[in-house]
Amino acid sequence: MIFLLAWRNIWRNRRRSLITMASIMFAVFFAVITRSMQVGVYDFMIDSVVGKFSGYIQLHRNGYWDEQIIDNAITYDDSLVEAIMQMDHVEDVYPRVEGFALGANSTLTKGTMLIGMDLAKERRYMELDSHLIAGKIPEPGSDGVLIGSRYADFFSFEVGDSLILIGQGYHGISATGLFPITGIVQMPNPMLDNGLVLIDLPAGQWFYGTENMVTSYVVGLDNSYEQEKVLGSILQDLDTKYEAMGWREMLPDLVQMIEADEGGGIIMILILYLIISFGMFGTVLMMTQERRHEFGILIAVGMKRLRLMSVVVTESIMISLLGVLMGLVAAFPLVFYFFHNPIDLSGGEMGDAYEEYGFEPLMPASLDPSIPLNNGLLVLAIAVLISLYPIIKVGTMRVVDAMKS
Repeated sequence: MIFLLAWRNIWRNRRRSLITMASIMFAVFFAVITRSMQVGVYDFMIDSVVGKFSGYIQLHRNGYWDEQIIDNAITYDDSLVEAIMQMDHVEDVYPRVEGFALGANSTLTKGTMLIGMDLAKERRYMELDSHLIAGKIPEPGSDGVLIGSRYADFFSFEVGDSLILIGQGYHGISATGLFPITGIVQMPNPMLDNGLVLIDLPAGQWFYGTENMVTSYVVGLDNSYEQEKVLGSILQDLDTKYEAMGWREMLPDLVQMIEADEGGGIIMILILYLIISFGMFGTVLMMTQERRHEFGILIAVGMKRLRLMSVVVTESIMISLLGVLMGLVAAFPLVFYFFHNPIDLSGGEMGDAYEEYGFEPLMPASLDPSIPLNNGLLVLAIAVLISLYPIIKVGTMRVVDAMKS
């Protein structure tokens, strides 16, 4: 009976109910859009730097991360790789030899991050085929190199040209080589695109004089949300000569930047919720004043205050639920669109700021289901909390005064 009364009361004054639903709908709509865009940018940053390059977990020789030099390379260990491959959620293990060299042509030079990797395996992990804009991925066993598009523009390189690399190899040996450019990729991260050169692992080991040695193992996961669990399993049985690190430990600057920006975003959402709460409260206040006479009549004819309170609470919950659902339905198409079609910020000051920090100037949305769920529940909780006001008014109402109003 209470449910039926509440439902009839909602539509007895359609205008009042629709105004209340609209205020809740816009609250949910703006909260979901704002948070989805914010989280989407963070996920994109992490994915472009971590998920498609450094990996969520890496293994090195103990102390390598504090002194990232080629002398801290370690002998490739088949048993270690096999042990990690047996763990849950581990998709693959990618050995790499990383170092710095001086890239050059006949007139120009540029600092270069040269990475030797198993290109046959990592072309899928780094999605190299989708980023390839010219040429092809070097074949296994070849000495061809794959360079970033900005790096190629600096030298005016084209596919088929040769890249001179000069550096220092293992234990101070001279590392020099002339490598054919077989392909050019446009890396999502501008910083990597401007200085990255990829080469097949044996060729990279030859260049640095580290045959059968690697500087790191990148652990590929089938589910990034399981990274802490996998890292814990690795650390549990890891030999003391190795160190295992998660991406947060390897990239503290990225973590701090996200946390700082997220703090500002949360403050903005809290301000939005504050404005929303006052708007919703104003609507409920108006509704309560309009129905004061009605409440007085109902109590006077014998309706118990507790039952009347139950009807009012049920009305508030039903209106809030309808408003939340309307907000989620209105927000989803926009979030879905911006997930597949990120906002391009290139050409403006914000885009320049993104590139200065080494990120592609795109702003995608996130389809994380926890965002609409959490924001919907929060707005619903605010609406229910605001419904305490008419409950208190009903409980403390003087019937005679209410009937005269």
